[in-house]
Amino acid sequence: MKRRSVLLSALAFIVGATAVLAWNRLVPSATATIPTARVQRGAVQLKVFTTGELRAARSAQVLAPPIGGALQVVSIAPSGGWVTAGDVVVEFDPSDQEFQLEQARFDLLQAEQDIVKAEAQDAVQAAEDELLLVHQRFEVRRAELDAGGNELLSAIDAKKNLMLLDEARQQLAQVEKDARAHGDTSRASTAVLVEKKNKALLSVQVAQRNIDNLRIKAPFDGFVVLRENTNAFGGPLFFGMPIPDYRPGDTAFSGQTLADVVDTSHVEVSAKVPEGDRANVAAGQATDVTMDALPGVTLRGSVRAISNVAGRNPFGNDPIRQFDVLFDVTGLGPRVRPGITAQLAIAGATLTDAIYVPRQAIFEAGGRSVVYVRSGAGFDAKEVHVRARTDSFAVVENVDPGVEVALVDPRAPGARPKSGPPAPAGQRASR
Repeated sequence: MKRRSVLLSALAFIVGATAVLAWNRLVPSATATIPTARVQRGAVQLKVFTTGELRAARSAQVLAPPIGGALQVVSIAPSGGWVTAGDVVVEFDPSDQEFQLEQARFDLLQAEQDIVKAEAQDAVQAAEDELLLVHQRFEVRRAELDAGGNELLSAIDAKKNLMLLDEARQQLAQVEKDARAHGDTSRASTAVLVEKKNKALLSVQVAQRNIDNLRIKAPFDGFVVLRENTNAFGGPLFFGMPIPDYRPGDTAFSGQTLADVVDTSHVEVSAKVPEGDRANVAAGQATDVTMDALPGVTLRGSVRAISNVAGRNPFGNDPIRQFDVLFDVTGLGPRVRPGITAQLAIAGATLTDAIYVPRQAIFEAGGRSVVYVRSGAGFDAKEVHVRARTDSFAVVENVDPGVEVALVDPRAPGARPKSGPPAPAGQRASR
């Protein structure tokens, strides 16, 4: 019985060993399935990749003139159409302003006629005043002559002559005063009429200027880009609603933007770079520009300027701030238009004798950057300092060239047994 138990135990051991050997041959270990790469030493050119938009370096907005009230569009240039300097881009209905112009011209003519009439009346009044003055001076002179012979007359007649002389002089003074008052009144009335004429003339000029402003012309050569008419539905807008562009017959209000005139003789690219790549971007760096809309076309450009202050999208959840960058582009063709999305590759500095690993070999553990270095049958987490990143490589410190690093996290499920907590940075992560 004891011998039989020993034989059964030996048979079970042989079967188990054969199963383990077969399993190891048929199912490779998780460590063997983890892809790895070697730490390299050499020259690395830093490149920054970002996405931007081609835009015209110069553009002008076409605004509804500040005339007041609603303006109806009579004609408007088509979107994408070419205009030269002086061509009419938008024309509004001038009926109201033409009516106001005719009314102002009528007021101007009436004011001019009122001035002519007033001047004629003033001339008549001045002639009457002058005649009355001559007559009254004659009366004064006659009274003076009568009073000159008083020594030959009785006291009563002499007294009467003196009273007549005094009365004639008073009447002359009154006539002179009335003449001066008539002159002042005439000048004041004429001044009022002149101001009325100036007001009417100003109304004519304003109405004519408004009519001229209703025909908005292009300030330079370029393409027309129409804006969306947010008043097309006459009510509130909802997300996803198709909004049409401005077209003849639409109504616009003063100050609204109807279109843009875009000068495509000089095109620039506007983009953003994350703050982690800010140190690798400087003015004057060469840039390759490719566009999805124009496959096979590569433009050459350079960094013109980069902002000194980082910004963040207030409506996004990305905590990383970004810097605005402007690029000059050369080699433009007729197919390159503003509004096209561009992919940019900015050629940065070249680091010589740099230690680098594939970018996917860098992991975050405990708020620090680590690589997993092979150690026997497992991997050890080693903290590194990342100097720079490219699209493919990461330049690091604190790791020796030639060592083997993991390209996937060995702590991830499927890369190691699920039992036991993940190995922290600085400790071994193995199976």
